[in-house]
Amino acid sequence: MGELEDAVMTRVWKWNRPVTVREVLEDLQRERTIAYTTVMTVLDNLHQKGWVRREAEGRAYRYEAVSTRAAYAAALMNDAWSQSDNPAAALVAFFGMMSDEQRQALWDAVRIVQGPETPEAEENPGSPPQGGGR
Repeated sequence: MGELEDAVMTRVWKWNRPVTVREVLEDLQRERTIAYTTVMTVLDNLHQKGWVRREAEGRAYRYEAVSTRAAYAAALMNDAWSQSDNPAAALVAFFGMMSDEQRQALWDAVRIVQGPETPEAEENPGSPPQGGGR
């Protein structure tokens, strides 16, 4: 997504309801000078890319996100990782960039997906699996 597409999608995700071009325009105009037709084109492009669906309302459309921002972030990470010629090295580099809070969120997510595997994991739910992590 480009910078303007991200700015538009941020609003669509944040509001979590069908939005009009006018609503997005008025909110964006608090930060920048932008034309109605520009926002309309961006939303049309996002529709063509499959990020929003639209429903006609009179002579205009209401746009709604197809998926969540979290799903979009996950797709970006998966795409970047799948393009690496050394996925393990890419993960090590990525983990090295993470803050302690991000690493904790990762371990929490792994626990949710896998469930507790050992009695030790149940006793120490905030700890990374043995043999992995720092």
